[in-house]
Order: sequence, then C-alpha cells, then structure tokens
Amino acid sequence: MRVLMVDDETEFLELMNKRLLRRGIDAVTASSGQEALDLVDKALAGNSDEMFKVVVMDVRMPGMDGLETLRRMKAKAPELPVVLLTGHAATGVAVEGMDLGAYDYLLKPVSINELIVKMEEAMRCSDTTL
Repeated sequence: MRVLMVDDETEFLELMNKRLLRRGIDAVTASSGQEALDLVDKALAGNSDEMFKVVVMDVRMPGMDGLETLRRMKAKAPELPVVLLTGHAATGVAVEGMDLGAYDYLLKPVSINELIVKMEEAMRCSDTTL
C-alpha cells in the first residue's frame, strides 16, 4: 500500500511515517497542500505503481487548507480515496469535505490501528484501479 500523508505538523508526519513503515506501508509525506498536489501530479505522470492508493490529509493547514487541497486533488484524480483528519471542533468542516468527495474523516488524535483500518476500507470501497 502506497499512501500520501499530508499535514503541516512535521513531527506528526515523521511519527506516522515510522509507524506505517514498521507495518510495511510505504508512506510519502507532504507538509502542505501544494506539496501534496505536486506529488499527485508526479504520480499521475509516472507509471501506475507510483500512484497513491489513499491520501490521509489534515483539514487545518496554513495557506491552502485541506478542503481546497481536496477540491483540487479530486479534479486531478477523482477516484483517489481521501481520508481527512480533523480536531473535535472541526467536524462540520470534515463533513463538508465528505461533500467534496472525501471517503471519510477521523478525529485527531488517531491511533495507528484505527488509521490503517480506515485506509484499507477506503481502498476497498474505491472503484479505482490506481
């Protein structure tokens, strides 16, 4: 499984990357919405093995937030499943993200096991061949 983790909190990204790697999951990280879009563009331009199977993205990020990133990502790769991460106070925003095409959302802090289960669900429910 190749996943794209998007969050402006670099410590969170590093921790999740290590935990996912220990479980045999190839995680690529991006610390901004624009960086995530650039990585998706690069993956789309490459062979199918380079494409992400799922994206996990924080909703609240400086600059381009998770909802705008989601909107642009879905325009490029509409079948790519996206799981949003949000704080308790931002659940309304996460629901808005689902209206924009996100598969689901999880509340931070999230356990690694819960995250992996949700990523696997998103991949199974996706009609993508990415």
